Amino acid sequence: MKAVSGESVFCSWSGGKDSCLALYHAIQGGGKPKCLLNILTEDGRVSRSHGLPKSVLEEQARRINVPIVFRSATWDEYERIFLEALGELKMKGIETGVFGDIDIESHRKWCMRVCNTAGIRTCHPLWKRSRRELLQEFLELGFQATIVVTKADKLGPEFLGRVINQDTIRQLTEAGVDPSGELGEYHTVVTGGPIFSSPIPLKSKKRIRRGEYWFLELDGVAD
Repeated sequence: MKAVSGESVFCSWSGGKDSCLALYHAIQGGGKPKCLLNILTEDGRVSRSHGLPKSVLEEQARRINVPIVFRSATWDEYERIFLEALGELKMKGIETGVFGDIDIESHRKWCMRVCNTAGIRTCHPLWKRSRRELLQEFLELGFQATIVVTKADKLGPEFLGRVINQDTIRQLTEAGVDPSGELGEYHTVVTGGPIFSSPIPLKSKKRIRRGEYWFLELDGVAD
């Protein structure tokens, strides 16, 4: 991992396990997180990548004690809006962006390209580490995550709402998918762990199919 000790950083925040673990390692490496950055759908209700309600993302940020910055965009507008946000972060003195990519080169190159355009360095703390090793580390550190999206041709809706643990890892493997989900087989929401002040209780509504994916609709944070 590129050294980030003493640097002001932002984290490209999906709300899921990989961006969370990347942020954890950046903090451990001496980085100073100034904000999380999340792109919402164009109506500003849920996250573009994981379908998480804005209120859940705000609660994650509150319990991590790092502000979250939101922008809204269609997929066609995504890069332009992301670049605009990076420009504003650069003006506020943020030097480095933290990303949770593991081994998909096209994703890493995109991050590097847009950050370079904005004059921001990139940090990929998880890059080229073993997928299974990272998953085990996530659990051993005490993070908690729940599956909220599955790709319909890989996993059924019965996996929605399942907590990532050894039993779930076994079942994902038996279903024939990489249990890390790096290729988009599933997405998670992190609800607790060593950088959280306390766990986040979630309220869920129903499972719904949208195009190629199943989603667990969340109704925010439980009282």
